[in-house]
Amino acid sequence: MKVVNSLLENSFAVIELLAHEARSMRLTEISDRLGLQRSGTHRMLATLTALGWVEQDHKTELYRLSLKLSAIGHRFLQASKIPDVCQPILDRLAKETRELVRLAVLANDNLTTIAAAQGARGSLICQSRVFPTLPLHVTASGKAWLATLSNERALKLVLAAGFGEPGEFGPKARRTVDEFMVELERTRARGYGVALEEAEPGVSSVATLIKPHDAEVVAVLAVVAPAFRLPKTRLAEVAGLASKAASELALVWPLRALVHSEGPDLIRAAS
Repeated sequence: MKVVNSLLENSFAVIELLAHEARSMRLTEISDRLGLQRSGTHRMLATLTALGWVEQDHKTELYRLSLKLSAIGHRFLQASKIPDVCQPILDRLAKETRELVRLAVLANDNLTTIAAAQGARGSLICQSRVFPTLPLHVTASGKAWLATLSNERALKLVLAAGFGEPGEFGPKARRTVDEFMVELERTRARGYGVALEEAEPGVSSVATLIKPHDAEVVAVLAVVAPAFRLPKTRLAEVAGLASKAASELALVWPLRALVHSEGPDLIRAAS
């Protein structure tokens, strides 16, 4: 039987909400968004503040996430050696495409960008919006992963997040279930994700999955560019380069796990 510690669960829900919003929030908004009692939410926020996970502005009484979580996440990434192993491949793909490359890892049905490389030069460098977690239905990375799921599960995830408010995403963002389902089938048939001015105006992207042999998807690799530099005639070319890089990343992904779980002796013995 699964035993749930509601206090612990609710505390993590508060942290996840503040991390996702990435802004200061009122106690009432936090409690209402999570469906929690305000008195209990106040006690949790007081405890999280005392532990250093949350900060409160005493003038406005707004709460925001402290840098403690991001600092711990950064230390974990460095210890896991993901940047060391993956960055050279990202750098090469960025050079080949002459565009911005982003690596997003999959965890708890969310895609979070953890590394990037810039291949563009001069005044036309793509300054794409950075999301705390990628909105799945309007990003190439999100659509590439959703296409691996059943229609029911993919739609459930999208509806839970919502299609967004008017003006929140790009001018070509899908806003209805029917539009999304058509795009999902196109993505499956294509074999890679495409977002043409959907996440934001003037920016398009192509994404391929990172899937180690006999394993589930662990991450997604995306090439992001100004829309005029990523026309439909160039999508297949960029997707091919990204797919090759994703295959290389899939090969080193389990190797990284072996390095940290078994030590260098096993790696030398296997090589």
